[in-house]
Amino acid sequence: MSERQLSDNISKLLQRVRLAAEKSQRHSSDIVVLAVSKSRPSEEIRAAFAEGLEQFGESYLQEAVEKIESLRDLPITWHFIGPIQSNKTRLIATHFDWVHSVDRGKVAKRLSDQRPEGLPPLQVCLQVNISGEITKSGVALADLPALASEVASLPRLQLRGLMAIPAPTDDERLQRQSFAALRRAMESLREVAPGMDTLSMGMSDDLEAAIAEGSTLIRVGTALFGPRQR
Repeated sequence: MSERQLSDNISKLLQRVRLAAEKSQRHSSDIVVLAVSKSRPSEEIRAAFAEGLEQFGESYLQEAVEKIESLRDLPITWHFIGPIQSNKTRLIATHFDWVHSVDRGKVAKRLSDQRPEGLPPLQVCLQVNISGEITKSGVALADLPALASEVASLPRLQLRGLMAIPAPTDDERLQRQSFAALRRAMESLREVAPGMDTLSMGMSDDLEAAIAEGSTLIRVGTALFGPRQR
């Protein structure tokens, strides 16, 4: 992708965010744009950073580590947003600032144990299977309070919020129902983790509905970089 096209895409996305925020009587500055850069080359990430994006999400771990190393001269905040295998937790704990896909206590404990002492606590969102899909990762709503309590007690993690990928639909009413359910789930956990402040929800096709229901972080790939390369 050319730098001009990427610049145009970023401008269009930020305008979408501003309009969605205004419609919901919110400030666009309260909504973080997380650029989903999996499968994109380091050069595109560098160009996006030059256009003002500072937070990037990856889910292919080995590829991500290589890009993090090659872009270490930039003050990028790196988010891991993919499924977590137990044998990959050390690399995630070492290289990333945020993890959005914690859905098991075993994985959370490994991340805490393996987070290097010289780094700040790993910022964590719990992935919730908000639509109850059998094939999708995430903790069930019924099991969320116990997992949140467990994660909040781990010394090298900081529980920041919840993440979900609802079942895809073009119906904005249904989109908003799923996002509202995630918002209510986080509100119900305030006593367990009063510091939770992040609703990681909304992507290229449904970010307006997510912002209307209180999203504080949208994960956008296609609207920035075009169709996924793999």
